[in-house]
Amino acid sequence: MGAGQRGTGYALRRGLIRWRDRVGAAASAAAPTPAAAAAWLVAGVALAGYAACLPLLYLTGDYAQAGYGAGGTVAGLVCLAVGVLVARRQPGNPIGWLLLGWAVLIPASGLVTLYAVADYRVHHAALPFGAAALLLEPAQFLIAVLAGLIVVLFPDGTLPSRRWRWAVAGFLAAAAVFLAHLVAGQARAIGRPPVRVDLAGAPLAHPPPAGAAAVLARAGPLAGWLAVILLLAFTARQAASYSRATGNRRQQLRWLITGAVSCVLATAVTVASGSSYSTAARIIQDAADLGAAALPVGIGIGIVKYRLYDIDRIISRTLAYAILTGLLAGLYTGLVLLVSWAAPHSSAVAVAAATLAVAALFNPLRRRIQRLVDRRFNRARYDADAAVAAFAARLQDAVDLDTIRADLLGVVHRSLEPAHARIWLTRPR
Repeated sequence: MGAGQRGTGYALRRGLIRWRDRVGAAASAAAPTPAAAAAWLVAGVALAGYAACLPLLYLTGDYAQAGYGAGGTVAGLVCLAVGVLVARRQPGNPIGWLLLGWAVLIPASGLVTLYAVADYRVHHAALPFGAAALLLEPAQFLIAVLAGLIVVLFPDGTLPSRRWRWAVAGFLAAAAVFLAHLVAGQARAIGRPPVRVDLAGAPLAHPPPAGAAAVLARAGPLAGWLAVILLLAFTARQAASYSRATGNRRQQLRWLITGAVSCVLATAVTVASGSSYSTAARIIQDAADLGAAALPVGIGIGIVKYRLYDIDRIISRTLAYAILTGLLAGLYTGLVLLVSWAAPHSSAVAVAAATLAVAALFNPLRRRIQRLVDRRFNRARYDADAAVAAFAARLQDAVDLDTIRADLLGVVHRSLEPAHARIWLTRPR
């Protein structure tokens, strides 16, 4: 091959490598964004809430409440995982942040409920902030509000038209009236001591409303049913778009509609049992939470299985770093224990040696693990690497410029499938 041909082949190979790097840029970006940091912070708050529920469960002995709340816990954990992925990938899309809000409300509701039980059943109203916990209990209805917003904004976070702004405003106003009705009922119970609550933290006695409270008591259930009707309208709008959708979009809407219908039924149970505080009503309400979990599950399947928001790159990188962290942690612990066993009085040497070994192995292990994970979860990056390696191997033995050009066009067509592709070559001056 002549000098000009070698220079041209080198330029072609470098250009293909730059294309490969652009394909994998999203997966290899190392600097965390503010949105990613905020998403992980919210996730940490949610997990801390779940951890805080454990000592309260032990102190109250209210293990039945933990069983009844299993449905809500499942929904919260699914929302947590999907919300972090969507918020990191598309921070401007409100759906990810709404899912994270749902994930935080679940353990927050569990905390106030368990604290109310600990105060009014175990310690006979001797703990501080017991009244505040009772007043905050109805905030769990905000989960239904978040679910309605998720349904109407799916998938890109925008309303289908300006006319739907009035429907969303009416939904929020109806939810606010129903929530005020629930809070007023809790306040009436607090105003008539001694306050007694059941195993689910709900007051056992509610004085009859009078004056403005009576008006709110009549308007609250009506507003709740209006919120259910509007949530059903949001679902119907998505069902109408399902009939016009094709391909992956149709599959995504199918999962969304299935979860939304289940969530509508769960919200209807919440509204119907809003004025009832019997044990049977609480059990039915807790069972309905499992139905509400179908919405984040459907959204999660639509995102992961059908590549909504192009989330596969984030999954690939997250999984690779999780595996890498586990391997390095195990290696570090094993080296420290091994050196400490061999030289019991050299703990500082053991720590230093393990640290140096982990630092030296970090990049080689990261590259190898990332390639293995990309093969399953990020085929675009993996196929681009394979295409570049195969083309570079063939280029080493190529002597004809026309053959190189045809080979390069074939690689581009197989990898990117463009409608047209051309190569312009300039002669060296």
